[in-house]
Amino acid sequence: MVMADRAEVRTASAPITALAVAGLAGNLLTGLAQVPLRRPWHGPSGLLDNVGQAVTRQVVRSLMGYSMGLPIEELRSMEKVLDGICRLVMPPFVELSDDVEITADVVGGVPGLWCRARASTDAYVGEGEQKDPIGATILYLHGGGYIGTSPMMYSAFASSLVQATGAEIFIADYRMAPEFPFPAGVLDAAAVYRDLMDRGVDPEHLVVAGDSGGGGLAASLLIYLHEKLMPAPAALVLFSPEIDLDLDHPSMVDNASKDILPWSIPVAPYLHGVQPNDRRVSIAHADPDPAWFPYTFVCWGADEMLRDGIREFVQRLRDNGIEVWAMEEYGMFHVFPILMPWAEASKRVFRSLDRLARRHVRPDPEASATH
Repeated sequence: MVMADRAEVRTASAPITALAVAGLAGNLLTGLAQVPLRRPWHGPSGLLDNVGQAVTRQVVRSLMGYSMGLPIEELRSMEKVLDGICRLVMPPFVELSDDVEITADVVGGVPGLWCRARASTDAYVGEGEQKDPIGATILYLHGGGYIGTSPMMYSAFASSLVQATGAEIFIADYRMAPEFPFPAGVLDAAAVYRDLMDRGVDPEHLVVAGDSGGGGLAASLLIYLHEKLMPAPAALVLFSPEIDLDLDHPSMVDNASKDILPWSIPVAPYLHGVQPNDRRVSIAHADPDPAWFPYTFVCWGADEMLRDGIREFVQRLRDNGIEVWAMEEYGMFHVFPILMPWAEASKRVFRSLDRLARRHVRPDPEASATH
C-alpha cells in the first residue's frame, strides 16, 4: 500500500498524473545537464565517489524540489507511479544482489514489507535443512520528511541492512502528513511495535530504526513507549534523523548549498499546530534517561543541513549517560548510506552496524525464529 491507496487520500486524474510524471522527467534531465557544469570530479573523496555524490545530489534535489511544488493530489498520484516501478524492479534486484526475500504483511493493523535473508525462510530452505538464524528484528520507519515515499522504495536499503546485521526487517507503511498529521505516524509505529512483541519478539532483540523524518518518528516512538510504560527496544538506529523541528541551527544555512534537502524544509503539514519544540515531535528537546532510553547509533553527513541539531542531540544523550555510537562522515550529505551505498563512508556505516548487532542484539547463535 502507498498513501494513494488509502480511502481517505485524494489523487489526481490519469491525464494530470501523466503530466506530473512527464514534468518530473524533464526536471530530472535539466538537473543532470547541470552536473558537468559543477565540476563533479572535485570533492572530498576519490573520483568515483565525487562524481557519484554530485549526480546523486542533483537528482535528489530535482526530485524533491519538483515534488514539493505539486498539489498534494498530484504528489500522491506520482508517488504511486514511482512505487509501482519499484515494485517491478526491487524484488528481483534484492533477491539477486542480497539474497533477500520481500513479503507483504500487516502488523498491528499497519501494512508493510518484511525483508528477510532467503536462507532463513521456509520458502527457500528445503525440508530437513537448517535455516540460518535471524539475529534480531528491526522495525524500520522510512524517511520522506513525514510526507512522502513508501516501504518498497526503501527495500534495497533494508536488504543491505539485512546483510549487514543478520536481522529481519519490517518496513512500516505508516500514515503520513498532510492527510494524517502528528500523532498518526507515532500511533502506527507503536501499534507495530506492540504487535511484534505479541508475536514473540523479545524487546532485547528488537531494534527501532529510521532515517530523516522516519528517524525523528523513531525517536518520537521512544518517548511514546516511555509514557505508556512499555519496554524499550535493545537499540535505536538513526540515519540523519530529523530530531529538532525548530530547524534553527547554523548548518541549516551553512550547508544548504551542499546538501540534497531543499533550502526550505516543510514541517508544518506534519506538526499541524503542534509546537516544533514539543518533545513528542522533537526529541532534541526531551531529557532522555538511561533507565528508559536504549543504546543509540547515529550517523550523519558533515555537509548536511541537519548536522548541528544532530550533534547537539548526540551530546545530550552522552551528557545524560546514554551510550551512543556516533558517526559524522566528512563530505557527506543527508542519508548518504541510502543514496550512495557504494561510497566508502557508507561501507564504514554498514561495518559499524554489523559490530553493533553482534554486541547488542543478536541472540544465542542457535536461536532461530521467524515471525
